[in-house]
Amino acid sequence: MATRSSERLTALVVKNLKGAGMYADGGGLYLQVGDGSARSWIFRYMLNGVRRDMGIGPLHSVSLAEARSNAADARKLVVKRIDPIEHRRAEQNAVKLEAARAVTFKKCAEDYIASQRAGWRNEKHARQWESTLQTYAYPLLGALPVQAIDVALVTKVLEPIWRKKTETASRLRGRIEAVLDYATAREYRRGDNPARWKGHLNKLLPTRASVQRVQHRKALPHAEIAEFMAELRTRGEISAHALEFLILTTTRTSEVLGARWEEINLSKGMWIIPPERHKTGKRTGKSLRIALSSCAVAILDQMKKIVSQSEFVFPGNKKGAALSNMALLQLRKRMGRSDIDPHGFRSSFRDWAAERTMFPRELAEMALGHEVGDDVEAAYLRSDLFERRRRLMDVWAEYCEGVETAAELVKVE
Repeated sequence: MATRSSERLTALVVKNLKGAGMYADGGGLYLQVGDGSARSWIFRYMLNGVRRDMGIGPLHSVSLAEARSNAADARKLVVKRIDPIEHRRAEQNAVKLEAARAVTFKKCAEDYIASQRAGWRNEKHARQWESTLQTYAYPLLGALPVQAIDVALVTKVLEPIWRKKTETASRLRGRIEAVLDYATAREYRRGDNPARWKGHLNKLLPTRASVQRVQHRKALPHAEIAEFMAELRTRGEISAHALEFLILTTTRTSEVLGARWEEINLSKGMWIIPPERHKTGKRTGKSLRIALSSCAVAILDQMKKIVSQSEFVFPGNKKGAALSNMALLQLRKRMGRSDIDPHGFRSSFRDWAAERTMFPRELAEMALGHEVGDDVEAAYLRSDLFERRRRLMDVWAEYCEGVETAAELVKVE
């Protein structure tokens, strides 16, 4: 039997209510009437000194009797010091999580790759993702619900290849971590990421440094640079011009082979590599300005005459394509110099700068496109010291020609 403090409303009263406002039924249950036709049930309660309003549903979907029943359930929770809103949210999350158990790791990985594909550098990168996961992760994890994947399972995938194929295993770990992060963002799983290195896998697997033998790039001793450059200049191939330009600018192979004329400002002796085309820029979003020595500019002038119709500074044989990595490898083979690697010339330059010049270390690092110092130092060092780097590159170009007259060079007895 209803009391004076509860069940004040009747179905007829509810039907005929006109004015906007909150109409109490008792026990914290209210019918909220809006200015228009909107009407909904509200359960109002106090918990830990805070008043909260929990929506029970619209009048057209929830009857007076159903609203009273729901309010009664909520009051029981309040008596137990349980917040009805948080309790309902937890139940909803549990339902979502249960539904997510049907989402497998493989399905989640495929969705992640599809979502990221457009932002990756090229299709080859996407194929590498697919191949690595297909070969190593899917056999064990592919059919499992993404929520079920834990540290033990991830470790079981990585351990067989961690020592033998450390680089592959490291990339695989990062890819599994990314897929699981994606799954968490999509609310397919909850909790920590079991593929995370710090605090998880670093407790179970040896560090890469302890199991992976570092293989340094084959670098030419800087004392032999002038002789090598002299031989290189006797060759007329585009690949020889590209390699000479790479050495003079101390840049990476991909940066040189992908260089476009729109990036070059010959009058200012400047080459601006966009963020997406150099290693540091992919993380910082900043372009890299390369100071061009007169020797480097001379190579560009020569290339202008040879390939005036190409968008690439060093074009390949196919129309509209850049020179390939194979062209530099074949050049090295023709020269009988399997003892060197194009990337190794960056080491040659760095050794020369440290041993034979008085230029600051930071300047040489900037010339290589490296970030200098920690975040605090970077915040204060806003300049890229371009003009000072230009002087460094001029002296390096002179050294590559066998000239050692610059004041910045260290005298060797």
